[in-house]
Amino acid sequence: MKKSLFTLALVAFALAATAQPKAGAPAKAAATAAAPAGYAEGMAQAIAALTSTGDPAVLQAGAAKMERAAAAAPTDWLPRYYQAYALAISTFGSQDNATAKDNTLDQAEKALGQARQLKGDESELLALQAYVYQARLRVSPMERGQQYSELAGDAAAQARALNPANPRPYLIAANNLYYMPSEYGGGAAAARPLFEAAQAKFAAFKPAGPLAPNWGQGQVLGRMKEYGAPAQASK
Repeated sequence: MKKSLFTLALVAFALAATAQPKAGAPAKAAATAAAPAGYAEGMAQAIAALTSTGDPAVLQAGAAKMERAAAAAPTDWLPRYYQAYALAISTFGSQDNATAKDNTLDQAEKALGQARQLKGDESELLALQAYVYQARLRVSPMERGQQYSELAGDAAAQARALNPANPRPYLIAANNLYYMPSEYGGGAAAARPLFEAAQAKFAAFKPAGPLAPNWGQGQVLGRMKEYGAPAQASK
């Protein structure tokens, strides 16, 4: 029933999306205003499914659903953002070979570019770009470690500069340092202050809206448990 509701909402939105926004109105606001009843609920369910799993098959299916949502809502950047997220995360648990994973990440970067053209939240897009770089690194750590670790770190730093309240760049920077060899200044101990900073940011963070990016806190809590630190309650 929920799947049917989401499908119907997308079909209805495809018709509503042909309406032109008023001059000067932000694209995101126009897309939201045009959405029919049930669309936001369906998107929320789809986003929850994507951000609560690491199963490559579920993530790939979710990316396909977001592709359809993006076609139905061509002025909204969020479907493209979550499509990129699902594709990138799917490569971490995938058994595909390196070429197939790189092809998936190429698709993720294409979706990110489309979200950027739609004037999406640049801090969130940069944070996700950093995550894509980390996924590229994971495809071939020995060959790509230095290049993609630096790219991920730079993108995360730009995301933090644009929005210091956004917790995701802190998480990604912490992961970057955590998996970096200790001889290069990385490792669990070196990364802990960044994970602690990410935990504090998540505790204070308020998403811009019900469909806005809000993933990553579970990763931080898991890492803090590994450190033996008490969980910090979110607000």
